[in-house]
Amino acid sequence: MSKTQIKIDNYIANTSKIGVKISPELLTAVTKGLGPSIHLKDAECVSCGDKSELDRVKKNFLLKKLGLDDSPALDAAIKEVCEAMGKSNRTKYRAIFYGLLVVKFKKEDVYGM
Repeated sequence: MSKTQIKIDNYIANTSKIGVKISPELLTAVTKGLGPSIHLKDAECVSCGDKSELDRVKKNFLLKKLGLDDSPALDAAIKEVCEAMGKSNRTKYRAIFYGLLVVKFKKEDVYGM
C-alpha cells in the first residue's frame, strides 16, 4: 500500500471519528490534489487559530483553486468548517478541511465529481 493511500485511509477513518461526511472519492481526489504536502506534518493540518493560515486557505484554495469570488461568505464558510471539525480537535487535516469546503460551495466538478 502506498504512503498516499495510507493517508487517504486515515482521512476517511477520521471523517467518521469527527462526525463529518465527505465521499471517499472526493476525499481521495482532494488528497491527491494536495500532492506531497500531505506528508509534511506542518502542512498536513490547518490551524484554525492562525489568521494568516486561514487567509492562505481563502486565497490559495477558495479563490485560486475553486475560482470563487471574494466575499464575507468565504470567511464564514472557513469558520463553519473549523467548528464542524471540532474546536478541541488539534488535527484538522487539510484534505478533510478542503473537502468540506468543496462540498459547502458545491464545487465537486473541480475534482471531476
